[in-house]
Amino acid sequence: MIDQSAFIHPSAILEKGAIIHADVHIGPFCIIGSQVEIHPRTILKSHVVITGITRIGEDNHIYPFVSLGEVNQDLKYAGEITRVEIGNRNWIRESVTIHRGTIQGGAVTRIGSDNLLMVNTHVAHDCTVGSHCIMANNTTLGGHVEVDDYAIIGGMTAVHQFCVIGAYVMIGGGSAITQDIPPFILAQGNHATPFGLNVEGLKRRGFDRHSLKAIRAAYKIIYRSGKTLDEAKLELSALSKEHQVVNAFLDFLPRSKRGIIR
Repeated sequence: MIDQSAFIHPSAILEKGAIIHADVHIGPFCIIGSQVEIHPRTILKSHVVITGITRIGEDNHIYPFVSLGEVNQDLKYAGEITRVEIGNRNWIRESVTIHRGTIQGGAVTRIGSDNLLMVNTHVAHDCTVGSHCIMANNTTLGGHVEVDDYAIIGGMTAVHQFCVIGAYVMIGGGSAITQDIPPFILAQGNHATPFGLNVEGLKRRGFDRHSLKAIRAAYKIIYRSGKTLDEAKLELSALSKEHQVVNAFLDFLPRSKRGIIR
């Protein structure tokens, strides 16, 4: 189904069965598979290839040579029915690749809304990227990675499979992430280590001084007190009774399977 208000360049190829909603713009030399659905006002500049069971939301801007929904690079994948889901208002720049999920990983690779994926970003199978995230040029996410809301990942950074990156984290360019990074942390290096808190980013996002003070206290408990993680959790729990923002750490820690950077 192709809405009459959609613009389809004559050189684009749309397989039968593709669903194109109102005011979608599909530029020259794009290829759209039969199980693709593109929601209103999304723009494909040119030379975009979208395959597999791929749903793209509203008002996205997708630049040349992007590949969405392609067969993943997991050697155990054998053609099972898996998919890609992309939210609204994302900017997906040139040569970005987002691969479909695997049955073993939940069958879906999911991108939220209001993200900026810069040139040559790779999002592997079964990743989950939240909303309001920025991934700079040549960022690579291995399979099953989770990136929470408002995270910023610097260019040329590689994230090991199954890692979890917390909300409001900022990772410096050229880093290698092999363990999980709790929320609010500023990290960089190969392998990445913590360098304090993303204070300026938190201020821009509206965190008040009381919240920042509590986040600093939580950071000191985890990283400066010399306590074991179990001991730190007890102190964080006590601190969270007075400062709800500390719950972000307590909610994150049980999700960590690879251990946190320390």
